[in-house]
Amino acid sequence: MDPKFVRKTDTFMVVSEKRLGMTERTCLRVWILSCFKFILIICFLMIGLKAAAPGTITTFIFVSQPIEAYNRLINAVVMVESSGDTMAFNLEEEAYGAFQIRPIRLLDYNQRTGKNYKIEDCYNYKTSREIFLYYAVLNGSLDFQSIARNWNGSGKMTLVYWEKVLVHL
Repeated sequence: MDPKFVRKTDTFMVVSEKRLGMTERTCLRVWILSCFKFILIICFLMIGLKAAAPGTITTFIFVSQPIEAYNRLINAVVMVESSGDTMAFNLEEEAYGAFQIRPIRLLDYNQRTGKNYKIEDCYNYKTSREIFLYYAVLNGSLDFQSIARNWNGSGKMTLVYWEKVLVHL
């Protein structure tokens, strides 16, 4: 065998025995062992795809949609407050936007959250919704009646308000 002879294969290069101090037979053994290890690793990886006990039913959840528990209530409150008009303004109460947010409510929200919204921001539906949801979650339950009545204020008139909201739920 010529000492400069090099034979290339896809995964292994056999170099002459003088350069590596190995016989061609030893090189072949190393190559076979490497192939065996590779095949063994592939087999373990394929077994790992089914990494559950036999007879186990496996469930995959690919996409999870967020639960928006307050959407029905939000829509009902917006219909009662402004008939869905994001640019609504009530001069008597100085209430702004789709949720008819008053300046005192906005001031309370800004103080509690550290935000710095202006009253004009209440014309933005997303901002108004954020404020409404803050107080809805602050209520501590999913009781739509108490959330709606607390949003409206306090006293007996909130029962009348709740009846209006209930029509839209």
